[in-house]
Amino acid sequence: MRTPSLSDPDQRMLLHDVADRINAVADQLPLPDQVQPGPGLGEILDDEVRHLARLLGYLAGESAFRHRAAARYAHQVTPSQRRTTLALARAAEPAGAALAALGGAVHCLGVLADLSHRSSGRVGNRTVTSAYQQLVAHLAESRAHLARAAKCLRTAADAQPIGPAPSPPTAAPAHTR
Repeated sequence: MRTPSLSDPDQRMLLHDVADRINAVADQLPLPDQVQPGPGLGEILDDEVRHLARLLGYLAGESAFRHRAAARYAHQVTPSQRRTTLALARAAEPAGAALAALGGAVHCLGVLADLSHRSSGRVGNRTVTSAYQQLVAHLAESRAHLARAAKCLRTAADAQPIGPAPSPPTAAPAHTR
């Protein structure tokens, strides 16, 4: 662990922070009824693919680093640190699937751009409609995967123990003479 002394609350905060960043990517993606193919959507996809790729890289790198540290310093690893490491690794799968879905959206947007430059006689409305529907589906799929990744992290964070409760002070024995 890069900071092997992360307390349980710090580990919970880390997981919530990563979940917040994943949700921020999802929040930038248009909802199905807001999808407007064009340069604006291309810019959004460019930005969010980059953000998500960095987050996926973080998840993979942090998981690998923590795994190596746990192997080297097994006696120092707490159950909370193991749960945090596993949560980061688990979130990588849906984050990767979200990135793949965004790749599909980029492809569909490119197809739609290409179709818009062809003469109308060579392009059927069905082809455009199909490409548009696929674009909307890819964006929705990406949002669903991002929600799953964030939920995975939040569930793990909320399952982290808060730490041992302080024991109540014991009364000093009464001295009787």
